[in-house]
Amino acid sequence: MRYWIETLGCPKNHVDSEKLAGLLVSQGYDPAASVDAADLVVANTCAFIEPAREESIETVLDLADRRRAGARLVVTGCMAERYADELVDALPEVDLVARFGESLTATTPVALRRRSVPAFDLLNLPRPATDRPWAYLKVAEGCDRRCGFCAIPSFRGDQRSRSTSDIVAEARDLVRGGVREIVLVAQDLASWGMDRRRGGRGEAVEVLDEGGAQPLTSLVSALRREVDRVRLLYLYPSGLTPALIDTILQTGVPYFDLSLQHASRPLLRAMKRWGSGERFLERIDAIRRAEPEATFRSSFIVGYPGETEDDQRELLAFLEAAQLDWAGFFTFSPEDGTYAATLDAPVPSELALERLREASEVQDAITARRRDRLVGTTQRLLVDAPGVGRSVHECPEIDGVIVVDPSLAVGSLVDVVITASRGTDLEAAVA
Repeated sequence: MRYWIETLGCPKNHVDSEKLAGLLVSQGYDPAASVDAADLVVANTCAFIEPAREESIETVLDLADRRRAGARLVVTGCMAERYADELVDALPEVDLVARFGESLTATTPVALRRRSVPAFDLLNLPRPATDRPWAYLKVAEGCDRRCGFCAIPSFRGDQRSRSTSDIVAEARDLVRGGVREIVLVAQDLASWGMDRRRGGRGEAVEVLDEGGAQPLTSLVSALRREVDRVRLLYLYPSGLTPALIDTILQTGVPYFDLSLQHASRPLLRAMKRWGSGERFLERIDAIRRAEPEATFRSSFIVGYPGETEDDQRELLAFLEAAQLDWAGFFTFSPEDGTYAATLDAPVPSELALERLREASEVQDAITARRRDRLVGTTQRLLVDAPGVGRSVHECPEIDGVIVVDPSLAVGSLVDVVITASRGTDLEAAVA
């Protein structure tokens, strides 16, 4: 029996797929070389915003067309968890809709299934060895925050952190398999280990308000002893404490992926988010004073209900002042059950797209200049694939890459001189 898993969405979904693959292997399955060679075809879907759901549906239908006769098609992941009943009715091509923790190989007809007790803990499943020299490592599931636009807590639940021992053990297994860079992921990574909410108010604990030790700093320090590189993704800005900044800089990977979403303080309050453009700039400036070569990434929502031209101008001014290396922009997507779905003053979609294009144009020019600055510098690369490497300034699968001599061994760390900039990508020669 052979399986094929198609993964959509964020890096956290990719970790889930690897763990599902490990589970299937333990049940006697082998990976298939292609969709049409598989006996079991799995779509691990995303449901974060409407375009992600549309892509998930299109992918499921495509897999249904490509699978061989007799192969079973299973839909799992966020869309299956959030819209299981609707999928049963809308996708007769699907043999099974499996929520988190439900078996992918159950034979009960999909229309007869009801919510069952989870058969396994996806977060703590073992994972198979990877053939890449880097790996995502998911350290928590769910989120204690209730941002106005985000439905994830409604189907992923409150934050549930893994133990240090389990995380370190998984890291050691990955390193034994050849991994040299571990990328930590969670919905709210900076709050790892703080799985509690303020009594009676339903609010996430703010790291900066609590004082004392921040658990993530000790975890990152422990992982530094296990692997060459540790990279952190999805840092909520209030969790970016001086101690965490120092810990990240000590890893030798000064890469700061900050979940900012906007720069206008009133709009951030409407999003039920912490911070302002001014406070964000203070943290970015503090980091650059400590490490001038630090790299910054963030994402932003435009077209949120009530967003004004003044808010847009503030965002554009922030981008110019912050000089982020990388940024992504998304138009607001109303999600059922979220606070934002109840708000008045919607922004017309055409205006939201215009604002997105305007912000993207500003940021594209900044990114090009930031990449140009690296030409002539010496960088240590991790060779990810023949002819492709990354320095500490590029996150795998998200940012640009560095083109190198294809004879360099995959998995090696090599010092190179950056010789040219080609948009988001760079070219380099061995130093």
